[in-house]
Amino acid sequence: MRATVIHSPGDIRVENAPEPEITAPTDAVIRTVATCVCGSDLWSYRGVLPVAEPQPIGHEYVGVVEEIGSDVSTVRSGQFVIGSFVASDNSCPNCRAGYQTSCQHAQWVNGAQAEYVRVPLADGTLVAVPEQPAEELIPSLLTLSDVMGTGWYAAKAAEVRPGSTAVVVGDGAVGLSGVIAAKELGAERVIAMSRHESRQKLALEFGATDIVTERGEEGVARIKELTSGVGADSVLECVGTQESMHQGLRSARPGGNVGFVGFPHGTQIDDQELFFSHVGLRGGPAPVRAYLPDLIDRVLNGRINPGKVFDLTLPLDEAAEGYKAMDERRAIKTLLRP
Repeated sequence: MRATVIHSPGDIRVENAPEPEITAPTDAVIRTVATCVCGSDLWSYRGVLPVAEPQPIGHEYVGVVEEIGSDVSTVRSGQFVIGSFVASDNSCPNCRAGYQTSCQHAQWVNGAQAEYVRVPLADGTLVAVPEQPAEELIPSLLTLSDVMGTGWYAAKAAEVRPGSTAVVVGDGAVGLSGVIAAKELGAERVIAMSRHESRQKLALEFGATDIVTERGEEGVARIKELTSGVGADSVLECVGTQESMHQGLRSARPGGNVGFVGFPHGTQIDDQELFFSHVGLRGGPAPVRAYLPDLIDRVLNGRINPGKVFDLTLPLDEAAEGYKAMDERRAIKTLLRP
């Protein structure tokens, strides 16, 4: 099969690789219908995360079940399925509490930018779509494997409630998905922080009521100005840098909440500042599996259309260009067709 391999920072190649096989009775093998490049993949591409040797890459996928292990009972061959980027049994205490990415038997799914992918713990990880979806729905369904589920978790972690004010820090695919989530969870005001006109337009289309272009302390001051000096009830931090975290924490009102889902790198938090702010902080890898049934329904009935975050579609063989376009901010998110 054809599979995307990262050899070193900036070096993405699509190569011939062995097709995955069932290695445990709880596995499934999926023929990918669509996959994509994630913003978190760029940390390896940029050299922020080390790449010691060539390795498969990619963790977002939708596709058709080709083969199942002998213990798999909830999905069957021929079904169109979506799964999380972390495989979980969906039955351990952590899973039952809604934190499948902290499953006691969790396994990270990798190598999904390929024609086929092996998914461990298939019963607890994969969710079947009721029938083969229409072609135009596939991009939105693909977002549920990570970015839409991650944006949803950011909103849930920030405790977005009906009638509240939410601020979204970050205008990448996760941040834009967070705008959708905040709107769907009932926020009356959704303030998107973005400096890029095309992303601002999409944020407004997704439900943002205000756009803030300022950053740092100027951005915090603008949020305070828009909220009568109080700050936001909920802040969705979808970047993962020192500046974005500080901006998020300082934009929240006393008693407000910050949901942080941007992969952190070099982030430090002043413990005394956090202590005296009365701001709640919760984040981590999104438990996408917890939200899949609900989000699939919202896509299928037309309530949400997060697939619009894909503004570049390429054949799998051109994955390297997809990475480059995202790295250079010529694309929000690249969809790859095997």
